[in-house]
Amino acid sequence: MTPLEEARRLVIKIGSSILVDETRGEIRRDWLEALAADVARLHRGQGSGGCEIALVSSGAIRLGRTQFKLAPGPLKLEESQAAAATGQIQLAHAYQEALARHGITVAQVLLTLDDSEERRRYLNARQTMGTLLGMKAVPVINENDTVATDEIRFGDNDRLSARVAEMISADTLVLLSDIDGLYTGDPRSDASATFIPEIREITPAIEAMGGSAASELSNGGMVTKLIAGRIAMAAGCRMAIADGRRVGALGALIDGKARCSWFLPEASPLSARKKWIRGSLKTAGTLTVDDGAVRALSAGKSLLPAGVTGVDGEFRRGDVVDVKDRLGRVLARGLVAYAAEDARRIAGRKSTEIERLLGFRGRDEMVHRDDLVVE
Repeated sequence: MTPLEEARRLVIKIGSSILVDETRGEIRRDWLEALAADVARLHRGQGSGGCEIALVSSGAIRLGRTQFKLAPGPLKLEESQAAAATGQIQLAHAYQEALARHGITVAQVLLTLDDSEERRRYLNARQTMGTLLGMKAVPVINENDTVATDEIRFGDNDRLSARVAEMISADTLVLLSDIDGLYTGDPRSDASATFIPEIREITPAIEAMGGSAASELSNGGMVTKLIAGRIAMAAGCRMAIADGRRVGALGALIDGKARCSWFLPEASPLSARKKWIRGSLKTAGTLTVDDGAVRALSAGKSLLPAGVTGVDGEFRRGDVVDVKDRLGRVLARGLVAYAAEDARRIAGRKSTEIERLLGFRGRDEMVHRDDLVVE
C-alpha cells in the first residue's frame, strides 16, 4: 500500500494557485471534481473503515477579488477582508457541491492561528473537528481572514494545515502546491537543483533550501512548507509536498504514480502527543484517585470522575495535572477535561450525573486515555 492508502486520518492542504484559475479568477471545476472523486475513494477505504479527511483550502480572497472586480495588485487590508467574506461562501459551496455527488457531508470551519495556540480554544476546535470526522463529515478549513488581520498580512495555509494536523492527531498531511517537492535549490532558477525524496530531520541545511512564493496567488513558498514540516513531524505526522496542479493529482499520489517529498517523523501522532504531556515542566494541579481508578489506569483506561477522591490546585480545562494514588505517589500525568471548580463538583460521582451537577454535558472522562501518560 502507498502512504496515502495507509492513512487513517489525513489533512490535505489546497493552495490558491492550483484551485483557482489565475487568468479568470474562478475555481477550476474539473480539478475540483477530480479531487472530490479521489477524496471519496480514500473516504470509503478498502474494507478498513475508510480514511477520515480534513481539507484546508485557500482561495477565498482570490474568489472574492474576482466577485468585486478589484484591480490587479496588492489589496488594502479592508479589501482583503471584504473579499474573504464573500469568497468564503463561494469556496464552501463549491466543495459542498462537489463532495455531495459522492454522498459526503461537508462542514465549514474557520480558524485563526490563535485557535490552534490558545489552550481552551484549541481544545474546543479539536473536539468539534474530531466529532465531525467521527460523523464521517469532511471539514473544509480556512483561516478566518475576515477578522484575522495578521494572518492576511503574514499568515499562510501551509502552517495552518500543519496546526490542524497536530490538533486532530492526523497521521498524514499532504500539501498540494505548485512544486513537486523539496529541492536543494529553486529548480525554476537553478538547473543544478536536486530533488530530495525523503526528509527525516529539518536541519539548518534543509532550512536553507527554502525559496519564495511562485505567484501572487501563493502566499507561502517553500519556507512556510518547511515550517509546516517541522510542526507536523513534531506531532508525529508524516507530511508530503506534492505538485497538485494537474487534474487528478491526488489520485496519482494515492496510486504512487506521482513524485513528492516525504517528511517522516520518528514517532506516531499519539506517542508524540503523550511525549509532550510527559515533558510538561509544571503541572497546574493534582487529582487523587481511589484503588479502583489505579487499576483502571494500569489497564490503559481513562480516568472517570467516579474514581477521583480529591482535587488540589486551581487549574483550567486543558491544563496538565498530576494523578496520584491515596499515598501521594504520582501515577500519571494528563490534560484535564474540567476546570478545578467543576472537577470538585463531579469528583466521586458517576459520569451520568455530570449534566445535572454542572448544568451542561461535558466529557464522560475527567482525563481521557489519549490525553493521559501513565508513569
